Amino acid sequence: MQTGMAGRLGWGAFGIVVMAFLLSPLVIVVVFSFGQNRLATFPFGGFTLEWYRALFDNANFWTALKNSLVVTGVTGVISTITGTLAAMALASMRPGRASAAMMMLSLPVMIPPLVLALALATSFSGLGLTLGLHTVIPSHLVFTQPFVILIVYAQMERFDFSVLDSARDLGASPLLSFFTITLPIIRPTLIGAALIAMSVSLDDFVITFFTIGNGMTLPTLVWGMLRTSLDPSINALGTLILVATIGSSVIALSLTRYRG
Repeated sequence: MQTGMAGRLGWGAFGIVVMAFLLSPLVIVVVFSFGQNRLATFPFGGFTLEWYRALFDNANFWTALKNSLVVTGVTGVISTITGTLAAMALASMRPGRASAAMMMLSLPVMIPPLVLALALATSFSGLGLTLGLHTVIPSHLVFTQPFVILIVYAQMERFDFSVLDSARDLGASPLLSFFTITLPIIRPTLIGAALIAMSVSLDDFVITFFTIGNGMTLPTLVWGMLRTSLDPSINALGTLILVATIGSSVIALSLTRYRG
């Protein structure tokens, strides 16, 4: 009995150490974004908002923010629409065929981001396209759509299609049935899936870096600032990205009722 209790305590302590190791870099970024010390070293130096003011005075920040909002917003909308249609099609298939199709659609998520970025950049170059936001958005759709499809498909698997059959028997068209029955039922799942796709798109650096050309988004702005100097406003920018990502993910997981 005592051995079992000691084992559970040991594994619990190990889990706490691992979590602290994983989360400590994020905590340090947030803490030093409010510290007067220009270097990420202790002592903390007192509380200040100077680095946030410096970030907001940086014209590149607003350009990168606008580009990130455009890419993230368009990616979220398109991936949700196409991902929902794909999930509904998969739900109407036999389980074996649906599983095979899901595996194929999930390949972009399984491929290393660097390999996927090189493949996309090479494809755009081969087509003679200049790199910019118009190439970043389809690139993000490649790896965000599988998340939407997986989430919505999990909901559609449990969907009671007999309700739709009843609506069709009463004279409702397929489009009317979708907007009056299917959409209200799965709306929270769609919103959650869209937020997850947007958070994944917002955080992406590797694929964006290879496909954006001379433009910038928030992650590529961080990279550029790190290359030129150790600017404390980088911590402020990292904190804002962290808050946006975690906030959207928490809302998405609660809306989709994700249970692991």
